[in-house]
Parts: sequence; C-alpha cells; structure tokens
Amino acid sequence: MGELKFLISPESGKRLREDHLYELVIVGGGPAGLTAAVYAARKKLDALLVSVDIGGQTLLTADIENYMGYHYISGEELAAKFEDQVKQYPIDIAVGEEVTSLGKEGNDFVLTTSTGKEVRARAVILATGKRSRPLDVPGERELVGRGVSYCAVCDAPLFAGKEVVVIGAGNSGATAVMDLLKIANRIYVVDVLPDWRADPLLVERIAAAGEKVATFFGHEVVRIEGKDRVTGIVLRPRGGGAEVPLPVQGVFIEIGLIPNSDLAAGFLELNEAGEIVVDCRCRTSVPGVFAAGDVTDVPEKQVIIAAGEGAKAALSAYAYLIGQRR
Repeated sequence: MGELKFLISPESGKRLREDHLYELVIVGGGPAGLTAAVYAARKKLDALLVSVDIGGQTLLTADIENYMGYHYISGEELAAKFEDQVKQYPIDIAVGEEVTSLGKEGNDFVLTTSTGKEVRARAVILATGKRSRPLDVPGERELVGRGVSYCAVCDAPLFAGKEVVVIGAGNSGATAVMDLLKIANRIYVVDVLPDWRADPLLVERIAAAGEKVATFFGHEVVRIEGKDRVTGIVLRPRGGGAEVPLPVQGVFIEIGLIPNSDLAAGFLELNEAGEIVVDCRCRTSVPGVFAAGDVTDVPEKQVIIAAGEGAKAALSAYAYLIGQRR
C-alpha cells in the first residue's frame, strides 16, 4: 500500500483512501446516500461516502411537514440530523468531491472524481439525486445570481418588498410561492399548463393570500430582461398572441429536476428521463451497482421515500457482498 491521500483533514478521522479497495462506495450525500451509509456501517462494511455536499435537495427545502417523527422540521435541520447520525459510525467520508465516471476493471469498480482522484470498490451505491432544470431562454444564464434563482429557500430574503415571478406550478413552484409570501410585495406564477399541479393544501394556502399572487397559466417565457440585474420578464400565451411584459426584480425557476446520472451513462441502463433503472431491491443493470433516491426511476420523489430506498440499497449491497465472499 502507498501513502494515504486525504480529501479532507485527517484530524477529522474521515478520509478517502485512494490506495485501498473498499467493500462499498456510496456516491451522494442526500437522504438516500446518508441512510445507506448508516445501514452499511451497521453491517460493518468497509465503506466510503463521497459527495459534493451533505443534505442534497433537502437543503433547498424550507418546511417539511410529512417526514415521520416530526410534525415540522426545516430541510436544513433534517439534513443536519442525518449528518450527525452518519458521523457516529466509523466510515470514511469525503465531502466536496464530485464523482464524474464509473467503470469496472476486473472484479473492481473504479470511480474517478473531478479532481482526478480514483477510488476502487467491490460494490457501489449511486444516490446522486437531481438538479434544477433550466428554462433555456435568453437572459437566464447571464442573470443567474443577479435576480435569477433556482432556490427560493436560499434567495427569497434578498427580494423583500419586491415583485417576483415563479416559473412552475407544481409542488416546487407552490412551495417557492409560500416561501415568498412573507417577503415579496407581489408574486406572479407562470406555467405552460392551464392550472396548478401542486398538492391541494399548498394551493389552498396560496389562494388565501388573495391578490398578492397573480397567475399566468397557459403562458411560456420568451426572455428575461436586464443588464446587470433582472428588470423584467416577457411572456407569451402558449397558443400565440401578444407578448406580456412583467416588471419584476426576481425570477425563481421551479420547472422540475434533471437526474444526476451522467456518470452512469453508457454503463448502466437509463430510462428516457435519464433516471437509473432499478428493480425492487435497488439493483441496476450491472451486478454490484445499486442506486437509490431521486436519481432512479422509482416513482414519487420524497425525502422519506429516498431514505427508505437508501436503506434497501445498503441491505441489497450487503447481501451481494456476502454472496461474493462464498
């Protein structure tokens, strides 16, 4: 064995060992990955958790009212509780590192990170979650961080007393509206479909806000305007018609998510949406590789479902490794 190379401070007791064959590497630090780490540790597996961050999309959720055991908890608080529990166990943890490729050499799986680190394992769990889907309209990319945001939880406080628009009428969009109700002066909601697709409870709460929220259903975004900062947005009826300018200072884009499955492309089976195809035991098309959470084709993307799938993936990986030892 060569000298150990650390991704984070050795003093923390958490490290990534390049010259080491792990039994299991878990990629992703959201609810699925963190739960998988706890279950793997309890099975005494030699495991590594590697992730860009700890918490994943949970960090972007303000209010969670449907996670069992908590009548109410913020996403940040729940992620912190997950992290604290994982740290009770002696597994290696590398945070701030993105896994960019996955392949196989002989009996070992080989994972490469964005900084050129190489990790080897006998089994892998992919729990990489999803990321925000962009609108891909003029002005969007240029004004990100200057009025264009993909996270109302993060950025809503910056728009106190201002007029904003939320793009998307699903649960993400409705949640963003709820976050902004206490902060913004006026909120416009835009969606190409003719009505809300969010949970009825959220829609009822928004309706109670009265004229503070105005909807433009059946409209699409033409462009976002502004030079140094957002000054407005231009809409157009989906069936055609005159453009509709709205003078806003903030644009919150909540039109869905894209699975972070790029590292698996060409190696694992993906569906048309780019999600990793798994069976009821979280097994992928390649034996020894498991997947859990929002990156998979399992329906209903919820924190509690992701956590449960993470537990299943770890138990399935354990069964696979036991079988390999015989």
